[in-house]
Amino acid sequence: MLCTALAGCKPPPTDEAAVRAMPETSVTGPSLPIQSPETQDALWVPSQIRDRIIYGQPGNAPMMALACERFNGSAIVRLTRYAAADEGAGAFVALIGNGHVARLPVDATAHREGFVWEGIVAADNADLDVLTGRKVVAATLPGAGKLTLNPSSLPGFIIEKCRRGDNGSADLKTDELIEESEP
Repeated sequence: MLCTALAGCKPPPTDEAAVRAMPETSVTGPSLPIQSPETQDALWVPSQIRDRIIYGQPGNAPMMALACERFNGSAIVRLTRYAAADEGAGAFVALIGNGHVARLPVDATAHREGFVWEGIVAADNADLDVLTGRKVVAATLPGAGKLTLNPSSLPGFIIEKCRRGDNGSADLKTDELIEESEP
């Protein structure tokens, strides 16, 4: 594929890599802020989990994930920022791009042996429009730096699919969408 050639023959980010990226020990106080990650070659790719996409650099652990889920009969979008979070912490992730500004609540959520930032938003929430365009989006989270999300149609695709209530009628297919995810 063209995407694989552009990524220098490194595999795309995977859910399995997130397991390896989690810290093995717990912290006893507030974590030190991390540097903003490098995202020059990062891209959105379909996950092995249905109705979910992940963002990261080829060959590295994912940095973010978006998933369409059903909760109590309602469509929700789950946003996961794979950055260490302190147990019990809460924050807002600021998203700026595509002519929109949004602040979405996220909480420290148990993930493997640590905690990551995760939030759920109703799929019809207009704040998600920040992710539906085809321009760069800046995602800033206190202590986790600024994550630059390179342009892609995949976030918009997953959000619109979720808003329509599609339950698998239009599965994410790597071959069909990979060219759309290139920066």
